Amino acid sequence: MDREPGLGVGAVARHLGVAAATLRTWDRRYGIGPSGRSPGGHRRYTPTDLARLEAMQRSIIAGAPPAEAARAALDEPRGEPPSSRGHGAGGNRVPLGDLPAGSDPAEVRGLARAAMAMDAPAMTLAVRAAIAREGVVGAWDRLIVPVLRGIGRKNAASGECVEVEHLLSTVLLACLAEVAPPAEPLNARPVLLACAPEEQHSLPVHALAAALAQAGVAVALLGARVPAPALAAAIRRTGPNAVLVWSQTARTGDPGWLSGLPGSRPAVRLLVGGPGWNRRRLPSTTRLVTDLSEAVAAISSAFTRP
Repeated sequence: MDREPGLGVGAVARHLGVAAATLRTWDRRYGIGPSGRSPGGHRRYTPTDLARLEAMQRSIIAGAPPAEAARAALDEPRGEPPSSRGHGAGGNRVPLGDLPAGSDPAEVRGLARAAMAMDAPAMTLAVRAAIAREGVVGAWDRLIVPVLRGIGRKNAASGECVEVEHLLSTVLLACLAEVAPPAEPLNARPVLLACAPEEQHSLPVHALAAALAQAGVAVALLGARVPAPALAAAIRRTGPNAVLVWSQTARTGDPGWLSGLPGSRPAVRLLVGGPGWNRRRLPSTTRLVTDLSEAVAAISSAFTRP
């Protein structure tokens, strides 16, 4: 097996969910690097090398210092492929469940591993690559949401991983903020995006803002916990074509106040998103959008002439 060409550093980094620079550091400092060679003489990671790296990563996630984790991994028997090994740190794995169509399981597992290892550079690299390749909507639906839901399930089952969720959210916000606003937007007045009063879960509206930017739509993102009078004032000041209000939890999903929002000229398109809304009580003047792509389409259509 060790005579096979093996994998390059980039492929191994994606498999483990760490930065390639991290692998080079582990090789330089701890001697846990590639032992194979390609026909052209380039260093390659063999199945045994990969098994050792997985063992080292599991030890680090479990709390061992990198040097100690590397020594333990190097002392383990050689020749045992990763698929036949037990996962001693199984309690640190994220329960991902069924993945959406089009998701790359290895990519999703890689981001989940990086999140559990609190490896912000690796998370940043994975999210940036997905956004560059698939756009914000594709990266959100097929990579980010599965990992967020998996961490949420783990938290609900054990009460753990709050710190993991916070760090991942911070990384996601930074990556979404890197999406440049359109140079020549479709809309003269920005779309307003806001969370319902007392709603603190603002990450989805940041994702929508970035997705709309890629679609050529200018937005004004008001963020979390926007009081109803403040949103009403923003509508009067800007006269937007569209407004979206997000509610994540049932505690913030009473829609009674929505009917009191002012109209604008042209008439404002009022959309609501998120699982928190009491759907039976939504005013007839609102439209519920159930995912990111539907929200982008509904808002973009406000600026498209028939």
